[in-house]
Amino acid sequence: METIHTIEWMKQAARRARAEGQLVGLVPTMGALHQGHAALIRAARRECSPVVVSIFVNPKQFGPGEDLAKYPRALETDRALLESEGVDYLFAPAAAEIYPPGFRSYVEVEELSKRLEGRSRPGHFRGVATVVLKLFQIVQPWRAYFGRKDAQQARIIGQMASDLNLDTEIVVCPIVREADGLAMSSRNAYLKPDERAAATVLHRALAAARDQIASGERDTARLVTAMRRVIAQEPLAAADYVEIVDAQTFEPIVRLGGACLGVMAVFVGTTRLIDNMLIEEDKESFRVSL
Repeated sequence: METIHTIEWMKQAARRARAEGQLVGLVPTMGALHQGHAALIRAARRECSPVVVSIFVNPKQFGPGEDLAKYPRALETDRALLESEGVDYLFAPAAAEIYPPGFRSYVEVEELSKRLEGRSRPGHFRGVATVVLKLFQIVQPWRAYFGRKDAQQARIIGQMASDLNLDTEIVVCPIVREADGLAMSSRNAYLKPDERAAATVLHRALAAARDQIASGERDTARLVTAMRRVIAQEPLAAADYVEIVDAQTFEPIVRLGGACLGVMAVFVGTTRLIDNMLIEEDKESFRVSL
């Protein structure tokens, strides 16, 4: 695996691969890698060669008072995981490389960026869309791989790629969970032992709604109430938002129909975790993917 720190070096490597007729795959990350990231890398390796993984803790997507300074950084451990997964290039630029002095251009995906995570974290998706577009411009990948755990982020990136006529195809992969249901996340490292046990409440809340859907419930207000009730029973947890939304617009819906998402953000102690389930209409029933 070749480790690259500069934009020009990364451009040259990617340009050389494309000139040889290769299909470049990109997995953008902020490091602190886990098996959820590994699953994205494996998906990329099945379809692409070479595979590029970027590690960049993007300061533009952290708001005032958020955890930029303490966000976990473990480059050597990450490098070992990438080596074991057969990654071809690690792109690990410094912040000054991505945002040089005088940087003034940003990407804003309107409407989709204002709800849920965008409402709770103003400016977050502006930073995400900007850095992802820069990565696409640098690497020029055929496909880029994202996890469904960050469902709103993946949807926004897909909209950006469509609106700006980008050649990169966006691939969204399933959520990877721990044995007890907790969605894998770099922020899980913040959890104290009692908080780690409590954090399973997100999965339990989604599972409660899934069970009600299986029993025939279609009213989203009742489903949201069921999820909130489970969260309220956990003393260490406090809901930021719990909603069921259309999977394309991220607007709230009254009754299940088509493709929709049950989404939530929950504070467990001081750590804010997100999770979701995909609900897809299948003839006269619904298929739920956690």
